Amino acid sequence: MNKILIVAAHPDDEMLGMGGTILKHVNNKDAVSILFLGDGITSRDINADIEPRRRQAKKVAELLQAKIAGLEQFPDNRFDSVSLLDIVKKIEPVIARIKPNIIYTHHMGDLNIDHRLTAQSVLTACRPQPGFCVKKILGFEVLSSTEWQAKDSSHCFCPTEYTDISKFIEKKIEILKKAYGDELRQFPHPRSAQGVKILAQYRGMEVGYKYAEAFQLIRNLND
Repeated sequence: MNKILIVAAHPDDEMLGMGGTILKHVNNKDAVSILFLGDGITSRDINADIEPRRRQAKKVAELLQAKIAGLEQFPDNRFDSVSLLDIVKKIEPVIARIKPNIIYTHHMGDLNIDHRLTAQSVLTACRPQPGFCVKKILGFEVLSSTEWQAKDSSHCFCPTEYTDISKFIEKKIEILKKAYGDELRQFPHPRSAQGVKILAQYRGMEVGYKYAEAFQLIRNLND
């Protein structure tokens, strides 16, 4: 059994980026925990009530049969206004408690500043030491962020691993609609139900699956 930790900047990133893979891990009896770092909403209104967003994240975890490892409240789209060390210190105790062997987080080249700093914080928290539990770190893509970044070699998402989610794509979209429906947009916006399915179909087509989620390997330690 693998111990999986997903470190996401905002509630909904986990579903958009790897909802099908989470479902597959749970189906395979892996232990899945999710750490959310940001409130996910105050960039729209600094006085916004963050509780509905927190309830959405909890509902998704329940539907996925995953555990919430933390619901932090760093300011939405303003992670650069706080110390990187403060973010790292929210991640390190979770790693120490859960002892995951695999961590999923954001692609390091995303357009969204919170995504980039989340990935950087994960790497900082995972400085490799003898006997360290984390053996593999993977970056996922998030529609309306990853693909909107500048298309050059330093920013592009370049998948190195693919998960067949053909059995889970409909459940992924069902959960997105049920829990994060207010975050979905009308097609052709990429963050639409149709957009999510099209990306999964495209990633699957790249490697011979009907539907897939793609990841970029950040680190892999083979003992």
